[in-house]
Amino acid sequence: MVEETTRLIKIDLNQFKLQLYLKPEAELTLHFDTPSRRFYLSVIALVVHEMKKRGSITSIPLQKHIDLLALINQTVGGAAGSSKKEHLLPRIYRKWKDALPDLENAPLFKVVGRKKRYDDSMDKVYGFNEREKDSWANLFEYKGSHENVRLRFSIDRLGAALDNVIIYYGENQESANENAWVDFVTHLREGLEGISRSVHAENELKKPVLLPPIQKRRLKAISGRLRWLSLCAIIGSILGVAAFVVWETNFFALKVEIASIGKMSFPLPEKPSIAVLPFRNLSDDPKQDYFCDGLTDEIITGLSKISSLFVIAPDSMFTYSEKPVKARQVSEELGVRFVLIGSVRKDQDQVRIAVQLIDAIEGCYLWAERYDSELKGILTLQDEITLKVIRSLLVQLTEEEKYKALGRGTDNLQAYLKIIEGASYLREFNIDASIKCFREARTLDPQFAEAYAREALSHLRKFWFGPGSTRWQSFISAIELAKKCAELDDELAACNMVLGIVHLGNRDYRDAISEGKRAVERWPNSAEAATYLGLILEETGSYGEALGEIARALRLDPLNPGPALTVLGVTYFNMGRTKDAIITCKKVIEFSPHYLPAQMVLALSYSLEGRRDEARSAVNSILKIRPGFSEKDFLTIFPRKTETDIDTILNGLLREGLK
Repeated sequence: MVEETTRLIKIDLNQFKLQLYLKPEAELTLHFDTPSRRFYLSVIALVVHEMKKRGSITSIPLQKHIDLLALINQTVGGAAGSSKKEHLLPRIYRKWKDALPDLENAPLFKVVGRKKRYDDSMDKVYGFNEREKDSWANLFEYKGSHENVRLRFSIDRLGAALDNVIIYYGENQESANENAWVDFVTHLREGLEGISRSVHAENELKKPVLLPPIQKRRLKAISGRLRWLSLCAIIGSILGVAAFVVWETNFFALKVEIASIGKMSFPLPEKPSIAVLPFRNLSDDPKQDYFCDGLTDEIITGLSKISSLFVIAPDSMFTYSEKPVKARQVSEELGVRFVLIGSVRKDQDQVRIAVQLIDAIEGCYLWAERYDSELKGILTLQDEITLKVIRSLLVQLTEEEKYKALGRGTDNLQAYLKIIEGASYLREFNIDASIKCFREARTLDPQFAEAYAREALSHLRKFWFGPGSTRWQSFISAIELAKKCAELDDELAACNMVLGIVHLGNRDYRDAISEGKRAVERWPNSAEAATYLGLILEETGSYGEALGEIARALRLDPLNPGPALTVLGVTYFNMGRTKDAIITCKKVIEFSPHYLPAQMVLALSYSLEGRRDEARSAVNSILKIRPGFSEKDFLTIFPRKTETDIDTILNGLLREGLK
């Protein structure tokens, strides 16, 4: 049996390791090996230091130490999670309550000298017995919650006293215990330079925004919904644990594997980053898939309008439909930290929605909720989920951002349902069905601006990809719908996006650029808006700006690169980089052989490169996709600004047999 005098607990702030004994006499060394993990070992050290100052193992209120915690977060923690002081205590509370006590999965540390093994569920965990796991978990006591949390590191449960806990810091590890923490904090304070600049930048972002009159009217319309959401949030915080236990799906039985930043396909954004997986349809009726997809799409759209977030586009997320994936895989493939997973069970007029938000880097659940409602309450539930995600990511919204994220412009449930059904058809490229749904939505609510914008976009796609006999009528319909949308709400990002494309088609280049830039400003995480702005910019000769927008679109929509890569190919072609244009368009055609715009740019690039056989082959592919396609059709889809550009295209295409 280990002697009482040797039952030491060592907190090493040089290497960020914690050494201790667990009953039944297991000696452990835990390594807090990343910035965010080091932050939590520092919190443990702070609690121990304060207990030593008081001379007793007692609960320590953290509110009085908020400035010190902010310093530790900015330095040791690398500002992981959030650099805002007001968000630190809720974050520490969650980790102290849920993540730190988990010895088996160890989301915040590694156990030195041990390897994880597969358990019965084929998840990799450390092999501790129940007594050892309980012995560790019992160290993390707390009182209160969130901003009023008091923490107790209960070493007495291990049979240790305060004198048995030693904090090490500095070159001389034999230095007096009380000096180690003071030296550690003193060293951190030397890194304060630059924090004032961060605070200044944060304050600039918080400046109030004056709303246009239309937004003030719309905010008034949704204010009642927001008050209801506040009530729901209070109730949800009380019922959350119960919902977690009784949720009937098996989502929460799954343990979360920690995603590796080093294995990510893309650099992790500085902003809080999130991917929303398609909600699973748990109904017996497969026809309800569109409802689940529509709910997913609407939540992504709401989140994507917040500039302080990074949100993966819907088209990339729907590639995961019907695929068994884990949060770790999604995080690493898309380069995001947070993953939202959910399911929907719809039975006539009753809806059950279950949602969980996962921090893949920390390997833990941030929250989980289940919502039961009548179908008529779906608008409120959708808003509540969106708002809770935003708040969980520690983002503060201005009133304008709340309007953009939650205001959809209709309280007509049937109109809303038609919108999400139409979006599902448009995603499947069933353009006629999508037009029918959007038309029905605006008939149900003639003031529903978004319905006009979405129908206009559907007509534009029919103009680009539909039969030649109806192409111009489709364009005229798009113009009329875009104008009507602008009359109803010219602050709607989707409206700005459609207007930009319409102006481009009419050769109104200045207005096209203006509307395209408004769209990306109001919809900062929209890959679609960025792609269309890239198209407008390259067609007007602003190639450098176009490349920037295309790169942004590809990062936001990495698993659906076809549209942005095609615009990139056009840009390369117009810059005289025909070899790069060929390489880029061939990438698109590899996974989408019938994507007409890529075939068009490929044919022209081959022609100008003098690769006649390959150019004619590409022209033949165009004619198979669209019989009767002509050089005039080409100029309709990609309008050129100068006569020289037009002559270049016409000569190249005519030479290869496209009349």
